[in-house]
Amino acid sequence: MRTGSRMKPDHIAIIMDGNGRWAKSRGLPRAAGHRAGVEALRATVRAAGELGVGWLTVYAFSSENWSRPKSEVSDLMGLLKLFIRRDLAELHNSGVRVRVIGRREGLDPEIEGLLHEAEALTALNRKSNLVIAFNYGGRDEIARASRRIAEDVAAGKLSAENIGEERFAEYLDTAGIPDPDLVIRTSGEQRMSNFLPWQAAYSELVFVPCFWPDFGRAELMNAVEVFSSRERRFGGVAARDAS
Repeated sequence: MRTGSRMKPDHIAIIMDGNGRWAKSRGLPRAAGHRAGVEALRATVRAAGELGVGWLTVYAFSSENWSRPKSEVSDLMGLLKLFIRRDLAELHNSGVRVRVIGRREGLDPEIEGLLHEAEALTALNRKSNLVIAFNYGGRDEIARASRRIAEDVAAGKLSAENIGEERFAEYLDTAGIPDPDLVIRTSGEQRMSNFLPWQAAYSELVFVPCFWPDFGRAELMNAVEVFSSRERRFGGVAARDAS
């Protein structure tokens, strides 16, 4: 989206990192950091809507997070339940459509039911979109897509000759979702951690030093400003270098 001669991202994806370190720096239990992280998520969803961002994707729980201590996983599941139960009505009334990406098989039935409820209730909303990456891993997503393609080829539903980037993308969890223009990671870490490896191939990356609970409207606007100052080339050359 253009603002004058400046570009504004239509789709922002965020790796919400640093809850535990935020809590440790304050002498608090990790659970307190996760609770503060939920408040930061709530504020960021509102801020993104006010800025006219059409798509916001958040890395809520990775497929690797199950290896964390059981007590921490339980706290994270409880916060997810709380967020959906407390905020779903507000999201719906604000015209936000919720999408969930990630592996659904094997999830706790209550969690799976809540995710389905969030998607079903908001399915017709069109003002903006919140994509929750839950039990998500980029390599797992690509492997699952490849398996479904292989099954369709074996069943005669798809010809191997017709498999290209666009057709492959139709088998990903993000089918119908535009690729992110901007990926933000908090806490100062500078890696993608298996987040949207296919979709973020040409995304602009902005790494911010603050922990996720300290991320708010100002930090989001600063990241958008950094994005706006860059020239996206998608593998080509800059316009000034083309002549």
